[in-house]
Amino acid sequence: MAWMALILAGLFETFGVAMMNQLSKDKNWKPLVLFILAFCMSLFLLQYSMNTIAMGTAYAIWTGIGVVGGTIVGMFLYGESKDLKRVLFISIILISAIGLKLIDG
Repeated sequence: MAWMALILAGLFETFGVAMMNQLSKDKNWKPLVLFILAFCMSLFLLQYSMNTIAMGTAYAIWTGIGVVGGTIVGMFLYGESKDLKRVLFISIILISAIGLKLIDG
């Protein structure tokens, strides 16, 4: 259950970052409310997962999901670069997060 909470925390972080970007463009209340809710849920789920998962592992995976998710959202929704080198290094982050899961159990 802790791993599912951690994955959801990372997804909420990704959504929060997307809303932060949207807020910088729109300047209205809806992205602000969604941004605040997303990060509150993300931090709550991160804290819950850290009851079982080691802090270093949980934090690394949480930030990894956020980095990869934020980059993918940026590429596909906001027209950011899809350069092969960028995709390669994002893949390395994702592989590292999976590796941490495998060695932590």
